[in-house]
Amino acid sequence: MFGLEALDLARIQFAFTISFHILFPAITIGLASYLAVLEGLWLKTRNDTYRDLYHFWSKIFAVNFGMGVVSGLVMAYQFGTNWSRFSDFAGAVTGPLLTYEVLTAFFLEAGFLGVMLFGWNKVGRGLHFFSTVMVAIGTLISTFWILASNSWMQTPQGFEIVNGQVIPTDWLAIVFNPSFPYRLMHMATAAFVATAFFVGSSAAWHLLRGRDNPAIRTMLSMAMWMALIVAPIQAVIGDFHGLNTLKHQPAKIAAIEGHWENHGDEATPLILFGWPDMKEERTKFAVEIPYLGSLILTHSLDKQVPALKEFPPEDRPNSTIVFWSFRIMVGLGFLMIFTGLWSLWLRKRDSLYTSRPFLHLALWMGPSGLIAILAGWFTTEIGRQPWVVYGLMRTADASSNHSFMQMSITLIMFVVVYFALFGAGLGYMMRLVRKGPKISEGSDTPDGGPGKKRTPARPLSAADDPAEGEHEDNTRLTKEI
Repeated sequence: MFGLEALDLARIQFAFTISFHILFPAITIGLASYLAVLEGLWLKTRNDTYRDLYHFWSKIFAVNFGMGVVSGLVMAYQFGTNWSRFSDFAGAVTGPLLTYEVLTAFFLEAGFLGVMLFGWNKVGRGLHFFSTVMVAIGTLISTFWILASNSWMQTPQGFEIVNGQVIPTDWLAIVFNPSFPYRLMHMATAAFVATAFFVGSSAAWHLLRGRDNPAIRTMLSMAMWMALIVAPIQAVIGDFHGLNTLKHQPAKIAAIEGHWENHGDEATPLILFGWPDMKEERTKFAVEIPYLGSLILTHSLDKQVPALKEFPPEDRPNSTIVFWSFRIMVGLGFLMIFTGLWSLWLRKRDSLYTSRPFLHLALWMGPSGLIAILAGWFTTEIGRQPWVVYGLMRTADASSNHSFMQMSITLIMFVVVYFALFGAGLGYMMRLVRKGPKISEGSDTPDGGPGKKRTPARPLSAADDPAEGEHEDNTRLTKEI
């Protein structure tokens, strides 16, 4: 069917499930840190705007966190069902790394998540803030271990192969493999940038509909400061990551660049656009800038970049896909930098919250960070092909012995269930975003007060609760402890 085999369906199924999953942890990482900053600012300034934003975004965080856990569990089971040969070959490395993630990050998050989401009126302010910070740290620790495992598959070291299985010999070398620092920084920063544009887009949506209040303005302001500062940093990290990839995975870089062959001692041009043709072994309709490929990738004007024809056809990644996925990621990155710079210019002109063209751009940039993460993930994973563990095990040798029919049925079931389940979850989350934070005009009571309408402290409550203010009044002394 369509020229696909059982292996192709297994790869599509894993790509489908991980594409859903990666979106939720990305927002979870960014929102957890954002919540810690909001609560810290509220404790320092007693400005109720930060408290209202905390309760508003904590509900969205809770929904997102739950969907991330569910999608992650499903994805993890595929290592045993669809990729059992890979698990048998490299399980001695990947298994412990994923276990460390559960023991350190997941248990830390689970231990403090309940206090963070449900303990606002039940524990002291210091303990509650500590719980929020621990959840934020837990998300970063989770990122650490997941990226350590995936980076080892990209640049494996610290092992020996005995009887066809990988045996760890140096855990420090395994964890801190050559690509790990760059990939960790790149992914964590991408999560912060994606969350910033998600928050900024939410604020722009409300401002465009005439809902202008301190909470909405604070959302947009904080998001644009993050975009202005972090988006350029991400570009620098990406440059270092590219240099590291050139050193350890030159075929991936050649595929990303759509670069097929070098001519004499000529410097490598940068192909801005084109269509890499894997059969004809050339990039059609190429629009090139001379010397720029060498300048970007080798930081010189005379060194050449490895070409795809220097590698056997069976060892070449699919340049057609990674060429364009990389350009989508980079193009969105430049657009993010532009958005941050535009916001700074408008801020100086005191029109950040009233410029409708900018607000429309900020609104449409909402999913840009998540799309860039997906594009970058496709570039990384497809660019590693045909290897599942780079240079050690081919993807074709890693899959379980399933039939085409079995894989077809499970793939269809995954698509149907995922769109139904996570579609409903995303729909509910966007409903919360559209409601926006609830504030009370002219209130000087830090905890709402009787009858004051504020964002409920309960994380999953989307309805007003008039009795909540009365309950909060009875717990104000407790919060001082």
